[in-house]
Amino acid sequence: MALALLLWLRRPRVGPLRTFRRFLYKKKWATTLPRIPCTKLALRNFDMNYSLQFGDRWPSIRIGLLSEQKYCALINNFAQTEKVIQELELLNAKDFIYESRQRSLALELVIAAGSSPKDERSGCLDVQDEELRPDVPIDGDGARAEHTQTVLLQSSFNYPRIKCYTFSKGDISRFSPARLDSMGRLSHYLMDAASLLPVLALDVQPGDEVLDLCAAPGGKTLALLQMERCRHLTANDLSTSRTGRLHRVIQSYVPRELCAPGSLRITCCDGRDWAEEESTYDKVLVDVPCTTDRHSLLEEENNIFHKMRTKERQSLPMLQLELLIAGLLAAKPTGDVVYSTCSLSQLQNEYVVERAVEVLAVEYGVNVRIEDLSFFRGLFQDTFYFFDGCRVGELVLPHLTANFGPMYFCKLRRIT
Repeated sequence: MALALLLWLRRPRVGPLRTFRRFLYKKKWATTLPRIPCTKLALRNFDMNYSLQFGDRWPSIRIGLLSEQKYCALINNFAQTEKVIQELELLNAKDFIYESRQRSLALELVIAAGSSPKDERSGCLDVQDEELRPDVPIDGDGARAEHTQTVLLQSSFNYPRIKCYTFSKGDISRFSPARLDSMGRLSHYLMDAASLLPVLALDVQPGDEVLDLCAAPGGKTLALLQMERCRHLTANDLSTSRTGRLHRVIQSYVPRELCAPGSLRITCCDGRDWAEEESTYDKVLVDVPCTTDRHSLLEEENNIFHKMRTKERQSLPMLQLELLIAGLLAAKPTGDVVYSTCSLSQLQNEYVVERAVEVLAVEYGVNVRIEDLSFFRGLFQDTFYFFDGCRVGELVLPHLTANFGPMYFCKLRRIT
């Protein structure tokens, strides 16, 4: 009896008392945890960095970036646009470049009359609104002299032949899509109005040889063609697909005769290779690849904050530096280069510009001067919100009432 009980207790256990292992291997947390969206990663990065850079202004910039972007309608001078312009004006859209020109003419009259130039709306001595320039005093000879110099720069600005309509601050109306005219050309091109500022800063003169180093998708190139000042324009981009889009934009807006090889050349190569075209161009636009802050917060597709693009994102400042150096080397002595990004990052903006000036002086023996563009704030303060904290260059901040940008631009002149 005892032996039988012992054998029964030692028998293999089967049934509900037996436990089985469900998995042969341990969990791999990297593959089982939910993936964080690229847009969320971008927002975390911006919250960490831009809150330090902009302080109390960051919340308003942040909500602007996360809200619907505002656009302008760049009128196609090569199309039949009289009816379109009438429709836009009936919607209370205004040509912000024309409005700025009228203000400059008024300043010229004030200067010619010999009186102190003042803001027409408020009588304030400062060109910028006081809340945007709290650090600048409005009293004293130094402030007056600085202001007078700014006004002189404003009044001497050479406005190009461009029409660009926007809705006033606080007006969130949308533009209708472009229509074909009887010649098969589109009436207008919708883009961020802040993207025109680098083109305006370039100040292309009749007969200039111009290089657009990173041209696609084509808004800035189209604006350069609308001016009809370039003797020859070279538009380059590294990406074959983006260059194809650039071709399509130009074909939709520009007459064939202006796309002839003697007037326009579209190339597809690494922008850094243009350093070999030394001292060739009067004006160079360097609109570099960047973190494209607004896109990174709103779109998962082609997002620079994807984990597979970490190294690419980290190497952006070096790429931007190399492109700017190539652009400056391609410019003639006394030629102008405008560097631009659609990022708020100091690392991609001021630091790249300052480092490029140092490298060119030390390694190439090329002297470069950073030009003052602060008068742009006065010219276009009715349309954009500018940041007054940049060491060099100008920065358009997104804002709910004027949700353009971000757009950083800085003008450099090659001296030797």
